Amino acid sequence: MHRPTVVIAGATGFIGRWFIERFHEKFRIIALSRSEMKPEAGYDKAEWRQVELYSLSSTEAALHKADYAIYLVHSMQPTTRLHQGNFEDTDLLLADNFARAARANGVKQILFMGGILPDYEAVEDMSRHLRSRYEVEVTLGATGVPVTALRAGIIVGAEGSSFTMIRKLVERLPVLICPSWCQSDTQPVELDDALRMLEYCIGREETYHQHYDIGGPNPTTYMDMIRTVADLLGKKRIIRPVRFFSPGLSKFWVALFTDTSRELVSPLVESLRHDLVATPNKLLDQFPDRKDFRTAARRALFGKEELPPLPKRVRGPKAERNTVRSVQRLPNPMGHTATYVARIYQRWLPILFRTLINVHSEGDLSSFRIGSTTLLQLQFIPDRSDDDRQLFYINGGRLVRRKDYGWLEFRRVLNGEFVISAIHEFVPALPWYLYVMTQARAHTIVMDRFGQYLNQKP
Repeated sequence: MHRPTVVIAGATGFIGRWFIERFHEKFRIIALSRSEMKPEAGYDKAEWRQVELYSLSSTEAALHKADYAIYLVHSMQPTTRLHQGNFEDTDLLLADNFARAARANGVKQILFMGGILPDYEAVEDMSRHLRSRYEVEVTLGATGVPVTALRAGIIVGAEGSSFTMIRKLVERLPVLICPSWCQSDTQPVELDDALRMLEYCIGREETYHQHYDIGGPNPTTYMDMIRTVADLLGKKRIIRPVRFFSPGLSKFWVALFTDTSRELVSPLVESLRHDLVATPNKLLDQFPDRKDFRTAARRALFGKEELPPLPKRVRGPKAERNTVRSVQRLPNPMGHTATYVARIYQRWLPILFRTLINVHSEGDLSSFRIGSTTLLQLQFIPDRSDDDRQLFYINGGRLVRRKDYGWLEFRRVLNGEFVISAIHEFVPALPWYLYVMTQARAHTIVMDRFGQYLNQKP
């Protein structure tokens, strides 16, 4: 019997691991991980492939022979010693890589697990996290591969991060003061219900180019979820609402009392200033037996299932330590191509530095010089470039220590509204702390000024 091949980006996370556990007999699963994985002998639930999602060529190789793709990647932890840029721009870059790789491999459908969006607010007024989820959804569909987006609130299951935070707060705090974000409406969904809806959409053409809110049968609030969990655990807790939002304080105490990083807590708290309730839709109609929060919480707390373990990570060769990644979003009000932006950057930089720096180009090689000294040398790669992406290898210059490692790219994203400028795996020649204090700061200032220039240029 033929089993369709499903590739999962984010396979080491909560949803990815449970999807493999539930559906490995129905699908041939390719699980992607940044680390090399070595399963035990006889393991047959998934083929684990190592991937660097920042690299388009690595992502293309990882999606080889996939029929369908599930994208579960959220803000990634920095993979370089210095990461300049915010999670929104990083997520945009990763989604663009994945969409391009899916198109190159003839993937039939991308399924994306995002967040419920408040239908009463414009995208620009949403929290940074929800706005980023929407931008990723748009970017995944920009290359023409059909996208099915499932927009979820809290997914309630054993060892799920959001539910675990609620459980730890109840277990550790005898008094819970609930600010206004705890009183916003939300609609959690039980893990197996979310997985069933995800599986239902795979290869189902009527779900292509569609988005669906998913949730349990009824809305609730965080404060009511806290009360329910306390009741299930048999904990007598004093739970009091207060009429203020105070996101900074909320992030601090949630992170402190749940042993959770602020990077994970921050987007959750910021998003909960919105009411996040699922809009009725055809997908929810197919699953009328969805579990309510109390049933889902009881199973997560007392069920016998545990989060499926990961295969053993293989320790690879020692990586280059002093690497830098810098990702900036630049305005592009005229909708210029990445080709145009890359070329104008080479002409604009000497103007900024008042001819102190000059650019010498010969064929596909460009050198940024002060006098006769080459600071930086870029090799344009035409066969990996197009009008939406321009790729340059950083292969020379006095500011570069590793001449076989880094690359620069410009990408046109979000229907041309922005251009992403990104430097990857750059290894500076300057001593590390001197680089951080000088060249790194200078690069941020230069790209900010270039963004201002693009915003003004007719």
